[in-house]
Parts: sequence; structure tokens; C-alpha cells
Amino acid sequence: MSNTIELAQALIGIDSITPNDKGCQLLMTEYLKQSNFKITDLKFEEVDNFWAEHGAGSPVFMFAGHTDVVPVGDADKWNLDPFSATIKNGLLHGRGAADMKGSLAAMLSATERFVTDYPDHKGTIGYLITSDEEGPAINGTVKVCEHLNTIGQNVDYCLVGEPSATNVLGDVIKNGRRGSLNGTLRIIGKQGHIAYPHLANNPIHLAIPALDELCNELWDGGNDYFPATSFQISNIHSGTGVTNVIPGEIEVVFNFRYSTQSTHKSLQTRVCNILDKHQFEYKIDWNHSGFPFLTPKGELVSGCVDAIKKVTGVDAQLSTSGGTSDGRFIAPLLNAQVVELGPLNATIHQIDECVSTKDLDDLSDIYYHILKNILT
Repeated sequence: MSNTIELAQALIGIDSITPNDKGCQLLMTEYLKQSNFKITDLKFEEVDNFWAEHGAGSPVFMFAGHTDVVPVGDADKWNLDPFSATIKNGLLHGRGAADMKGSLAAMLSATERFVTDYPDHKGTIGYLITSDEEGPAINGTVKVCEHLNTIGQNVDYCLVGEPSATNVLGDVIKNGRRGSLNGTLRIIGKQGHIAYPHLANNPIHLAIPALDELCNELWDGGNDYFPATSFQISNIHSGTGVTNVIPGEIEVVFNFRYSTQSTHKSLQTRVCNILDKHQFEYKIDWNHSGFPFLTPKGELVSGCVDAIKKVTGVDAQLSTSGGTSDGRFIAPLLNAQVVELGPLNATIHQIDECVSTKDLDDLSDIYYHILKNILT
């Protein structure tokens, strides 16, 4: 069995449900120390993080990832124990196998091989690892990036090991992500008896035309790298739970995944302009959870595309689709080029999450060749 698979099994065997690391990072740092990495543990509140570095000077190539995993839900519904890290029919099973302990293992084994082959490589290899990616993401990557800025540590290139592949390993490289803007809208009416509607003001009735307009608005047309901005309602709540009371207000929770053709400020303004047209009382709370970022074609993208082709024969495609990742913090805070490249995302956050052992070994090989392309 390869080092990559042994490392992945060791990591998956730890029930590091966010934000609890439970020793995953100690396992990683002890492994990196064997390759003469300098380790800095960075704990903020309850969140474990670390920064590791090997070499000196520029360019700085950084691996980024997280040791925390989402909860397993009802473990009895899993065919195999979610933390047993069992291999069956060529698949490594367990929570975090794809998202993203498999990637962490591939990073470690690739790095060990690279620094053995090229002990005097140019530049610096860095690691930024957190246990707060699947949670609030407050005391993890953001705080580490702020620390790196404080000590004057620059980062030129960053590879986040998020599961990026759709059909086969290496078919997709995420070279950007859409921004994310959340809103909680309260439309205020007047509560009353259902039989006397003239004495009340039904906020559900007020909301429907406005929500219809928001749902059908063309926010932008996207561009060559990003799809059009998307508005989606995720929750609606109103009423007292009985049939004879007109509610006093309705709460609507929604999200924008937005392209670089819009800004979070412009979207907020346009939403309020639409709501104002409908002339009802409302309150709205905003939470901006991530700016869009884009890494255009250049040395990092080319180095990844070349490595994938060399190992798998696949011609990788660039994409900005999908959810958010810690790349949304790394790109703006460190002014770094960022890509996401990892295993298949078909089973992430699902019951019976799993990943191909061959894919993990190939992923380690891909990471090795990326290091070689950029740091030799």
C-alpha cells in the first residue's frame, strides 16, 4: 500500500467533525517535520491551524486545505463505519475521503517525494491548514492569512485540495469562484383574524409579487469565466401554525452566487430598489460571505494542466462553478493566484462518501509534477 493511502486512512480514521481537529494536524506536522519543514501552530479560539514552510524566497507555492469534516448524520445508514477508512473494491470509504483528507494525504506524499528528489528546490513550499472550513470559517484560514500578512509572508501560488473533478480525475480545475451574498428579508404586515382581512394586512400577499420580480430579474449575463449571477430563495417562514390568523410578517432567506460582472453592493442596491417599488414595510439583513476571485491562465494554471495531462492524459477544463471554498479568503487577503484541484466530488457530504485509491495515488503524482513545474 502506498504512503498516500496509508496517510489517507490515518486521517479518515480520526472523527474530526468541524471544528474539532482531534490530532489530524499533529499527524500532518509530524510527517512534514521528517522532510525538514518548519512548523508554526496557529490556534485561534477553538480552531487549530498551522503554517508550514520548506525552502526560502520566491516563488512561494502553498498547499491549502482543511482537516475538519461535516457530520456523518445517522451512522447506521452508512454501509461501512464512516471512520473505519475501509478499502473495498478499490474505493476508500469514510467521511472526508473526498472532502478533503484524501487530498491532504496526496499533498503530504507528493511533497515528501519532491523534497527528496529536489532538496535544493527554488523558492518555498508552504502549507496552510485549518480545522474551520466546514464551519463558520471565522477563526481558520482568514486568521492565518492575516497572520501571514503581519509577518510579511507573501504567497505567489496556492493550490486548494478541494474535490474538483466531475467525471474523471483531472477533468476540471477550479480557477475561480463566484461571490456569495446572503440576505434575510422581513416583510411586515398586520396580524388579524382571517375572517376580517380588511382589518389586517397579509405580508404573504405583499411578498408574492415582489419575490416573483426578484426571481425573474436578470442580474447580469456573466462573462467568459463566470455564469450569470444566480438569485435563489432558500427558506420562507410565516404564520402562527393555525388556519384562522393572518400573520404579521414573513421572513424570506435568499442567496446570490454572483459573477465579477456584479458587486455585492450593487446587488444590495438593486434588491432594495425592487422592494421599494412594492411600497410595503420591510427590513433586510445582509451577510456577505465571499468575494468572487479568478486566476487567469498563467504559470499556475499551465503547471496544473501540464501535470494532469502527464499523469492521466486528461485535458483539464477551467471552471468557476460550484460552492465557496477558502480560496475566497486566500486570493484577496494574500493577493495570490489560487486554483482548486482534487479528487471527484460525486460523493462529498453524502452517506458512504468514498474515493478511488488509484485516483489518490494519481493525485499525489499530479501534485508532485505541479511542484516540479513551478519550483525547479
